[in-house]
Amino acid sequence: MKGEPSCPRCGGRVRPPGLFAETWQCELHGSVPPLQPVVPPSVEALDVVVRRSRVPVWLPWPLPVGWLFTGVAHAGDDRSGPRGVAVACTGPAPLGGPGELVLVAEELGVGLGARFAGLPGPDPGQGLVDKNLAPAKVMAAGRPTALWCVPGTPDDRAAYAGEAMGLWLWAILWPGKAGHLVYDDVVLTDLRDAGAELDLLPCGALSPQLLT
Repeated sequence: MKGEPSCPRCGGRVRPPGLFAETWQCELHGSVPPLQPVVPPSVEALDVVVRRSRVPVWLPWPLPVGWLFTGVAHAGDDRSGPRGVAVACTGPAPLGGPGELVLVAEELGVGLGARFAGLPGPDPGQGLVDKNLAPAKVMAAGRPTALWCVPGTPDDRAAYAGEAMGLWLWAILWPGKAGHLVYDDVVLTDLRDAGAELDLLPCGALSPQLLT
């Protein structure tokens, strides 16, 4: 990712607000909240996003055994604050081997979750809920939350989406078989409510998925 803001939906260049537009502009997608450059994972970098975010900053917390925090990306500027936040972590997948998880909370139309899911977006779409498929269930901020498998993703990943706290919640996992994780009694915490225990967060190397 370039060391400058980009479009959260396509990664293209964005123009800052100016004389003819009050918002950041992508040539392809129009007005967008700019995706800020990703920095190496650290508690300090995460804390900056947590303190300013307008949307939940989701993370399995406490982290499952062997899992590490591997980065955060956010879409928004100094005026609006983050309107979409992606948090990455990595660790042992349920069926063996390493797994990666990116959790995204975002306002309608931001498109960050669809981008990591490998979909045109910006949102999961009207056909998300299939009555013939039982949704996964996670606990998000203490509330049971349904996540449905999102069709059409590339073969190397699995994506689930639902609604939590009035906003989109995405869970994107690599490889695809790591999707079993969301059926494994996952408890998600909004890190805006985590408090001082966030200082104990174990950090790993920056997730390559945040740089795609």
